[in-house]
Amino acid sequence: MSQEDKGFINQESLTKWVRWFLYIQIAIAIVSLISGNMEYQLLTAYENGVYTSQEQAVADGEANDARQRIIAIAYLAVFIISGIMILKWIYRANYNARQLGAEDMKFTPGWSVGWYFIPIFTLWKPYQAMKEIWKASSNPDNWSEAKASPILPWWWFFWLVNNFLGQAVMRMSLRAEEIPELKAVNIVYQASDVLSIGLALITLALVNGIYQIQVAHANSHS
Repeated sequence: MSQEDKGFINQESLTKWVRWFLYIQIAIAIVSLISGNMEYQLLTAYENGVYTSQEQAVADGEANDARQRIIAIAYLAVFIISGIMILKWIYRANYNARQLGAEDMKFTPGWSVGWYFIPIFTLWKPYQAMKEIWKASSNPDNWSEAKASPILPWWWFFWLVNNFLGQAVMRMSLRAEEIPELKAVNIVYQASDVLSIGLALITLALVNGIYQIQVAHANSHS
């Protein structure tokens, strides 16, 4: 039976796009780290009274804000686009696991994506859905007994911590007025950038792993 007859969808094109946008996320996070360090140095200069010219201090502050704003907009745009692509990829990966023969899966393609948007449940349900996709892809005939990849817990750890840090930055930035508070926001934001890089790398490994497993199974039955 061919892949088309089984309804299997080869995600080669979508997987390539997901990879590219994750690479772009990493690149922007690195640029953001560099920019964040520059901002920290600027705040330190303000704190230590390095500037003798108020006009220069204001000009450097405005330049910093403009640079940070551009980076934030670019990152948000890439995050939204890559997020949509990854959710579409997860939907198809769940669907493909079923086409490979996995039966009685607990998560449907729709809910493997939908749980990301349900408060509270988003803390663990998406992880369970991804774990099921991996197991069902690696051993469709007996997926409940299959072992999941050890990178899955790390993927979810980075996902949760990165989200928590993002929320912390937002709350802190709303209250920050004094230089020490702004420096604290800056440090947390840079930590978030580092975690974003780790999350993107682990997501790359996860996407590549499931994609390769599914294609190998599909080709073996074609």
